[in-house]
Amino acid sequence: MSGKNVIRASVVQTCSAQYSLSATLDKLDHFTRQAAQEGSQLAVFPEAFIGGYPKFSSFGACVGDRTPEGRDEFLRYYNAAIEVPSSDAVARMEAVSRETSVFLVVGAIERDLGTLYCTAIFVDPIQGYIAKHRKLVPTAMERIIWGQGDETTLPVYQATFNPRGEGHAVKAKVSATICWENYMPLLRTFYYSQGTQIYCAPTVDGRPVWQHTVHHIALEGRCFVLSACQYAEEKDYPEGHAVANANDRVGSNVMIAGGSVIVSPLGTTLAGPLLGQEGVLTADLDMDDIPRGKFDLDVTGHYSRSDVFGFKLLKRDD
Repeated sequence: MSGKNVIRASVVQTCSAQYSLSATLDKLDHFTRQAAQEGSQLAVFPEAFIGGYPKFSSFGACVGDRTPEGRDEFLRYYNAAIEVPSSDAVARMEAVSRETSVFLVVGAIERDLGTLYCTAIFVDPIQGYIAKHRKLVPTAMERIIWGQGDETTLPVYQATFNPRGEGHAVKAKVSATICWENYMPLLRTFYYSQGTQIYCAPTVDGRPVWQHTVHHIALEGRCFVLSACQYAEEKDYPEGHAVANANDRVGSNVMIAGGSVIVSPLGTTLAGPLLGQEGVLTADLDMDDIPRGKFDLDVTGHYSRSDVFGFKLLKRDD
């Protein structure tokens, strides 16, 4: 697509490499360079890409009791997490971003003292690490292994995307909302109120119904939605990791099914959904499509009815 206000962007469908940080960062390097070869200025990686998503794990927990084996499993998971931003892993992301000129949004398991968080990391090619978002509400069993984020990590960052070859720099506001946070209406409203234009949705939700969710958000917020989902098979997990059916070793034994997709502000699918494999989806984002969409729907503007409804972000000291 030719035009003065276009950003080329990718979603990366991949997974952690058996909780191996070095091997997972090698995958980040590989797929970022693939996106760069396709001309992308932005690449979004899935939820818990670094550190891993422990699908089917129980961590030996039930109401009122935890097992020693479950504690050991948590120790292995804890050791696979990273500190943000003070870690070699973040430095590696910064180097990859700088070398490829690709802005990165990367799902990671963050370790902060004794607590883990499901986090999205923002890395700018020039400035390096700039921000992070911690998932506000882990879903169901995720709550036993991840802490809750708060209002201090809700960035909407105005990034500058410099073109390769002809063209000029384009600015866009970028946010990230992780997996089932996208079902929190007030969180979506907050990001819309901050003017998000590229709404990143790192996830591990590979269900077909997820497609309805991201299309709704694009239409509701009149923003581009970039949903990067993991695609993972049993071989991508450490030996002995739980599976849905330990007696079923036929085929690939898929753990997370994928379904990454890029959607326009009017709900048009620009790329994907990608199923059954790892890979990169790339599309041109015509930023002028956002005001075209706001013409008849701006949910925090002329459609908000602020005379009837009120919305604000509560601070801790309120």
